[in-house]
Amino acid sequence: MRYFRLLVLGNGISAYGSYLNMVALNVFVYDATGSALAAGLFMAVRLATSVVSGWVSGRLVSAYDRKRLMVGADLCQAVALLSLLLAPDGIRPGLLYVLAVVTGGCSTLSQVALRSSIPEIVGAEHRVRANGLLVTGRSLAMIAGFASSGVIVAKFGYSAAFALDAATFLVSATMLFLLPVRTRSAPAATGPGSAKDSGAARWTARMLLGTAPVLMAMVAIRAVDGLGSSSHNVALPIYSSGLDPDHPATFISQFWATWAIGNIVAQQVIGRVTKKSGRTPGERAFALGAVVMSAGFIVVFSGLPTVPAVIAALVAGAADGFTEIVYVSRLQTAPDEQRGRLFGLTASVENFGFGLGMLVSGALLEAFSPLQVVGAFHGLAIVLCLILLGWLLRRGRMEPDPPAEEPAGRDQPTVTEGRG
Repeated sequence: MRYFRLLVLGNGISAYGSYLNMVALNVFVYDATGSALAAGLFMAVRLATSVVSGWVSGRLVSAYDRKRLMVGADLCQAVALLSLLLAPDGIRPGLLYVLAVVTGGCSTLSQVALRSSIPEIVGAEHRVRANGLLVTGRSLAMIAGFASSGVIVAKFGYSAAFALDAATFLVSATMLFLLPVRTRSAPAATGPGSAKDSGAARWTARMLLGTAPVLMAMVAIRAVDGLGSSSHNVALPIYSSGLDPDHPATFISQFWATWAIGNIVAQQVIGRVTKKSGRTPGERAFALGAVVMSAGFIVVFSGLPTVPAVIAALVAGAADGFTEIVYVSRLQTAPDEQRGRLFGLTASVENFGFGLGMLVSGALLEAFSPLQVVGAFHGLAIVLCLILLGWLLRRGRMEPDPPAEEPAGRDQPTVTEGRG
């Protein structure tokens, strides 16, 4: 863990750039083209690239050095942003879609590579704590990125926002390059076509379909969670405008700030519980946490006064952070040579669920209220979680906790504890 906090700092700086990028670029696309269709197409290209990139990233992460991939992903995003910044005004609209592909693909690749590397960087026994620190860093970055993007664009213009965005990726890449961390347990395979890589691909499909039905159910629930997340993201501006037409941003800022605080609280709680008990929360905890998270989001849109609604957002944020830490930690029990494929798969599934939810939620909100749409999407997640929880209780299953497990690939060829 000695160098990991510096890695978290670099990742947080990169995440800040991503959130700043998310706001500034979307507004810039609309201003540059004057077309809501063009802005929507930009978001669609970026999401579609993220879905496809999940499959590709899993293969790359399994075959090549993960640290170099993460550094390269940050550098590619920096170069793409600087290219947009320096390009003549006439060709900028065309470059926007190239930038959408680069940022969507590289951000997914970086996420898959980092999550796959955690047990090798900190040791498998510290992975829950490490995942919690990453959640905290990303939550703080989200608050800073969303809060500062409007101010930076308004006071200094798009060029300053793009330059700052590029600088965050350059800083992140430099910090990661200089850190003496190992991101895999063994030398990389010879490439995506190697026999070892082909075996990893077969293992992923076989594991999900045959040997780990619980893990397959967890991946499916994360896809439905993506639908739920998109529903409250799309519905939030509409709901906030209904609460206060003159100041619609007030409730939005309160919601996201409180949600992020909940994420940070979750990291602190799960870290202390894991350290004290020596046990990692398992599949039952994941299902319960997802139920609480979805229920919290539904309550937020139920028309309660501000204080109870903010408390519900706090609970939803804490449960959201908790389930993500548990889920990622669970996937990290897979053997190192197979972990990249697994995280690539879940990245594609989650991004697909979120993208599909954005489209469907937007259409449904034309005819239904925010509470009805959010309740339907998050309600579906609750139903699936309760089914999973009931099945686990009926079978008397509980994921074996790995307090004594060895870091994957350091003193043993694989880690098989905790497979569903």
